[in-house]
Amino acid sequence: MTETADTDFHHAQRHIRLDTILRLRWLAVLGQLAAIFIVAQGLEFDVEIVPCVSIIAVSAALNLALQTAANPMQRLEPIQAAGLLALNIVELAGLLFFTGGLQNPFSFLFLAPVLISATALPARVTFGLGLLAVACASILFFFHLPLPWDSDDPLVLPPIYLVGIWLSIVLAIGVTSLYSFQVTEEARKLADALAATELVLTREQHLTQLDGLAAAAAHELGTPLATIFLISRELEKTVKEPVFAADLKTLREQTQRCRDILSKITQLSSTGAPFDRMKLSELIEEVVEPHRDFGVDIKVRIAVAAFAEPVGSRNPAILYGVGNIIENAVDFARTTVEVNAWWNNDTIELVISDDGPGIPPDLLNRIGEPYLSRRRSQDEGGGHGLGVFIARTLLERTGAKVSFTNRTFPDHGAVVQITWPRERFEAIETLEETIG
Repeated sequence: MTETADTDFHHAQRHIRLDTILRLRWLAVLGQLAAIFIVAQGLEFDVEIVPCVSIIAVSAALNLALQTAANPMQRLEPIQAAGLLALNIVELAGLLFFTGGLQNPFSFLFLAPVLISATALPARVTFGLGLLAVACASILFFFHLPLPWDSDDPLVLPPIYLVGIWLSIVLAIGVTSLYSFQVTEEARKLADALAATELVLTREQHLTQLDGLAAAAAHELGTPLATIFLISRELEKTVKEPVFAADLKTLREQTQRCRDILSKITQLSSTGAPFDRMKLSELIEEVVEPHRDFGVDIKVRIAVAAFAEPVGSRNPAILYGVGNIIENAVDFARTTVEVNAWWNNDTIELVISDDGPGIPPDLLNRIGEPYLSRRRSQDEGGGHGLGVFIARTLLERTGAKVSFTNRTFPDHGAVVQITWPRERFEAIETLEETIG
């Protein structure tokens, strides 16, 4: 399942809808017209109305053309979205050129297109838009028309103040965009990883449904096979010709073999069917068995306690979560993996440790996050760190607390401690409840 999660949930290329860009552009057009109207009519400042309105009209015409020629619901390629955002920056720079340059308080709107890119487009595109915004701000520092102001009391800002405005715009673009990009990227990683977790649970549910189908088939086939067996045995007694007698004997033996196989399936279903009850020791043995014979000695130690052994549901979430952690331990172990279980009347504790290199100190506090891995490539058995994340998420949904540590020096290796409240472990849960 780890392989499926790793390959199916690579980071998708970022896309943004045309409708989103158009809405933002229309909002900019209305805001710019309102600002010019207020400054020219309300404050009665001398504004270069014709060039400003011309720039806004070109922007509005482009919006209409895009709405008419293209489907607003289509998702733009990153370079297409970046082109429209770059056009927003250039249009804003043109308006600021006619209205005072960096002296205009609306010069901080350079931040908006870059911030949108940081939340919806790749990093390289955001970096390019940031450079364009800084370049436009730098040009406006030297070249611009006077700020619309009272002609009797003109506003004159010292150069050092303008340098401060330029620097604040540059820093705001850099810091805010980086912060937005990191927050959005973490949210996207978490969403992808949770989607992978739900996929694992769905597939586990399909596997458990196969158990039920096998049990039903065993019960349904039992009666006709019994009939075939009885008839073949009676025919074997009455038919004396050697050729037919040998064939009837073979038919009876193979029918008996089928009955034995179905009997095993029925017994397996009755003791280990989905969500049936199973002891903790049985659960451990079931998840450990597939990982034996890989050159690593797996030692299972069940502590003898005065309290009765816990009996819980055969929950696929627990089986997958514990199995994945054991698989990781086997992958990194040099020679030995230890699985120790202990319980009392209130708590169940499962400790899985290996004698491998352990968890790197810089990853120890972050282990269990999605897309966190030190393995170098898929060919070396590495992935995107989804396996441990999925295992931890599934186990925590069953009420477990999962912690990762390293062995104390001079010993080496990773230690994973899984602790359940006994009451929660022994509760009867369905897979739907675990997913929910």
